[in-house]
Amino acid sequence: MSPLLRRLRALLPVRADFIAMARNPRRDLLAGLTVAVVALPLALGFGVSSGLGAEAGLATAVVAGALAALFGGSNLQVSGPTGAMTVVLVPIVAQYGPGGVLTVGMIAGVIVIGLAVLRAGRYMAYIPASVVEGFTLGIALVIGLQQVPNALGVPKPEGDRVLEVTWNAVEAFVQNPNWTAVAIALGVAALMLGGARWRPGIPFSLVAVVAATVVAQALHLDAAAPIGDLPAGLPAPSLDFLDLSAFGSLLAPAVAVAALAALESLLSAQVADQMTVGQKHDPDRELFGQGLANLVAPLFGGVPATGAIARTAVNVRTGASSRLAALTHAAVLAAIVFAAAPLVSKIPLAALAGVLIATAVRMVEVGSLRAMAKATRSDAVVLVLTAVATLALDLVYAVIIGFLVAGALALRAVAKQARLAEVDFRADLPGEHSAEEHALLAEHIVAYRIDGPLFFAAAHRFLLELAEVADVRVVILRMSRVTTIDATGALVLKDVVEKLNRRGIVVLASGIRPGQRRALDSVGALELLRLDGREFATTPEAIAGARAHLQGAGVLPAPTHLSGQSAAATPAPTAASVPVQPTGRPGGRTAKAGKTLR
Repeated sequence: MSPLLRRLRALLPVRADFIAMARNPRRDLLAGLTVAVVALPLALGFGVSSGLGAEAGLATAVVAGALAALFGGSNLQVSGPTGAMTVVLVPIVAQYGPGGVLTVGMIAGVIVIGLAVLRAGRYMAYIPASVVEGFTLGIALVIGLQQVPNALGVPKPEGDRVLEVTWNAVEAFVQNPNWTAVAIALGVAALMLGGARWRPGIPFSLVAVVAATVVAQALHLDAAAPIGDLPAGLPAPSLDFLDLSAFGSLLAPAVAVAALAALESLLSAQVADQMTVGQKHDPDRELFGQGLANLVAPLFGGVPATGAIARTAVNVRTGASSRLAALTHAAVLAAIVFAAAPLVSKIPLAALAGVLIATAVRMVEVGSLRAMAKATRSDAVVLVLTAVATLALDLVYAVIIGFLVAGALALRAVAKQARLAEVDFRADLPGEHSAEEHALLAEHIVAYRIDGPLFFAAAHRFLLELAEVADVRVVILRMSRVTTIDATGALVLKDVVEKLNRRGIVVLASGIRPGQRRALDSVGALELLRLDGREFATTPEAIAGARAHLQGAGVLPAPTHLSGQSAAATPAPTAASVPVQPTGRPGGRTAKAGKTLR
């Protein structure tokens, strides 16, 4: 079997998934029914908000919900249309029309499947929490603003920028107020928010929508515009919407949709894991399931889907333990599509707007935002910047901007950890020495300890600090505490050595770790030290080499030997004469020449 086929086989459901569905069927069926009740108004609302209509939202919840539940990597994930995806789809609908959105969904599905095959799911862990919180806040703001036209009972103005559309809707309302729609939207939102505090277990979203529909029909409120006619059942699969000639122009939006589908689905699966004990999702299988769902849903008129955090949370809280719950949720919604389409079509658009406004409010976790803002100034900056970018640009650009800014700030913080500190080398000076010798050595030798990472973000500051060394003959660089070094850091170190050498200052290095040698060797810095015998395993050996160099240069008196041989007869070794073994250790006795000066 080829590696590709083996990889695809690893992404398919396994026998254990089906065994788990048979363990607690009654509890899973009840959880799935509860999730379906919560999901119905959300699916209708997000379908309307996307611009493809309520039937598109229902088709997505049924088809994508079933496929993602069966083929995904989480036992508890519930998928369907979401507010975040709606934010991305609105400008695509405005530019390319409904057919363009369906084509984008299919292309995005192929891309997400490709990510699963390439094992890209594991990289989700590298997205900073401040970026996640920022775009969640931005999504909530966009979802809330998108509901303004329906909540005010005015036709949706043209445009794909949410702030512009909202402003135009407010102007239209001022010219022709529709207080009935406003009352319905605010009443539904208030009932949902208040009811959730009073009785969290009751699906107040459905209660509020039913109540609003009954009141609107009983009082014949013409100002409360209904959803409109819905088809009784799912449409037959079709590829009529495909326009391959527009593939090139649709590729960029498809990449954005695929990125969001992968990101939000993995986030939702991660939330499900955190809410349970013993559950752990497979990120690559989850991507495969979401990709397959997005590939198939457009065939039935569905919009792109993702894992839905709110519905997944309801699923977990109501006791779901396997994929059977999410499959039940899709089956119940399918039954509603086939059996209750005429009733669903009478729901006022203002009621769905109220549902989504309440959903947007509940998405904002004030405690999490406050904690993130207080954590560090960098986290606060990234959070606000990501939220503003989501509101002003779009979600994908916002995530990219937030990720890049977070990365730059993180590099800045890591670079600040790099330290170049002058240290007292006398504690490592071999032998016993007089105060005069200490003073004499201190006039000619200086030792620096490099702490932390020596990489591109910190290396040039290191060069500026070290280049200021003056009035000494030998510089010892203690490198045992360097945590990492890259090519830039190695080049800067080589540059420092060459510049100091040109000024007549000898540079010795001690404690170079094996992991640092590759970068140093690649740019010639290691060879520069090794050729002149200026690399030492330990600081005491480097100090001995420095003394030997100073003695050879006549700066220090030659050592007095115990054999009585005159100093003139035995010339003191220079640092260049101190041999270095292949391990980097200086060899023999010459490294310890001259213990005392008399």
